[in-house]
Amino acid sequence: MTSQHTLTLFDFFRRNAMLNKAGCAVHFNGEDTSFSALYDQTLKLIAGLSGLALSPGARVAVLAKNHPAFFHLFGAASALNLCLVLINRRLSPEEVAYIVEDTTPQIIVCDPDMAELGQTLTNNAPSLNACFVLGDNFSDLYTPAVEEIHPAADTKSPYVIIHTAAVQGKPRGAVLSQENIILSNLQLNHNFGLDTDAAYLNILPLFHIMGVNFGLGTFMAGGKNIIQEKFSPTQALDLIQEQKVTIFGSFPPILTTLLDAIEKADAGKARLDLSSLKIAAGLEVPDTVKRWEAATPAKFWTMYGQTETSGLITFSKYFEQPGSAGVISPLANIAVADDMDNLLPAGSTGEILVKGPLVFQGYWQADDLNAFTFRQGWHHTGDLGMIDENGFLFFKGRKAEKELIKPGGENVFPAEVEKAILAHAAVAAACVIGVPDPKFGEGIKAVCTLAKGADLTKEELIAHTGTLIAGYKKPRYVEFVDTLPLSEDGAVDRAKVKALYGN
Repeated sequence: MTSQHTLTLFDFFRRNAMLNKAGCAVHFNGEDTSFSALYDQTLKLIAGLSGLALSPGARVAVLAKNHPAFFHLFGAASALNLCLVLINRRLSPEEVAYIVEDTTPQIIVCDPDMAELGQTLTNNAPSLNACFVLGDNFSDLYTPAVEEIHPAADTKSPYVIIHTAAVQGKPRGAVLSQENIILSNLQLNHNFGLDTDAAYLNILPLFHIMGVNFGLGTFMAGGKNIIQEKFSPTQALDLIQEQKVTIFGSFPPILTTLLDAIEKADAGKARLDLSSLKIAAGLEVPDTVKRWEAATPAKFWTMYGQTETSGLITFSKYFEQPGSAGVISPLANIAVADDMDNLLPAGSTGEILVKGPLVFQGYWQADDLNAFTFRQGWHHTGDLGMIDENGFLFFKGRKAEKELIKPGGENVFPAEVEKAILAHAAVAAACVIGVPDPKFGEGIKAVCTLAKGADLTKEELIAHTGTLIAGYKKPRYVEFVDTLPLSEDGAVDRAKVKALYGN
């Protein structure tokens, strides 16, 4: 029974259909969908999924490009107490299969490009009963709703699982509840001032936590989602003008690509009307932000967050406190601590710890890891930071055991890449590090020694790793050396490798 104190995401579908029924909720491929129509579509999907007799808490895997069906699924999962497993479609088939094995979903929803993989998984994974393809048999699930929907969800139970590479070199499913996501989105709306006039361009994928935050946050505010299946700078600029876009999220190289397209249009004397833009938000370098703010009326916002914190927990305009990741947001209790978990005063550098209603429910089926992550009552992020006296957080890198590389906003764990590299018989030892990259902000570099008498080119090694892991995890840079520096315990000294080969 639903408590009188419960607020679900499905309730926002009903509310928007009542208060803004004719307003545009979603624009996709030239077509507008009103809030009333979106609600009706979601009700029909709820009816269809109900017919599958999915058990409460059952997982539904989603492997697709951005599409309006994401919103129908978010609403239906909310009402039916289902859990969406949002899978990064850029992962290799083996990595996708691991996530399916890990979470045991009962059905999988794919776009046409992923249909073959989805069907293969359904044939081989014991938990999967059916594969539904957008634009094909997924439409069969939309059946007339016969009665009023009363959401049955426990808003603290698993609602979304997003796998992150941030733990022990093995993807771990971060479990988020409806309460996590609702509060995170309301906080985002508060910081960005989103309301019914908001028009969000879905450049970021809806399987990514920032895509979820920005997309559902705009929806909850009663604003419009303009969906791009795949980022195209020329189409993005057309949509910004046509749909009066006010906000979008960005990871390198999105902003640079847009700026290059703007300059090309200016050189051709095309008149771009970007006057509706107010906010671009994400990760960038100062020179690119300066270019952006000179070329458009929009301010660029910086922030910090993790999937494990339901998204963003610091916000500020990029140059408000140069070098910072923004000021601590209202619903996040953030501290920094030393290696003994002693809290440190302002101005000190230590591991970033987080408490509060935005902290995730834990990693899927990983009790020991959760006990370690949540020790002393805090979520230990594995990131290093400093909080100044004004509440601004400065990111200071990552702890060694949670070393991450973030090319274009994706999480890549060096151990994953090293494992793939060492599978090549010609490689004797390898150390993977992050290096500055002009296109993606941070690039992946492999520093390797070869087996005696072996011969291997950089191109061959990069191609080899691409057969084992996702393309975005392949090293962009490879350097062969005679020896790798070792620490006293005989392990490769990553810090020395960075010092020697990290530029």
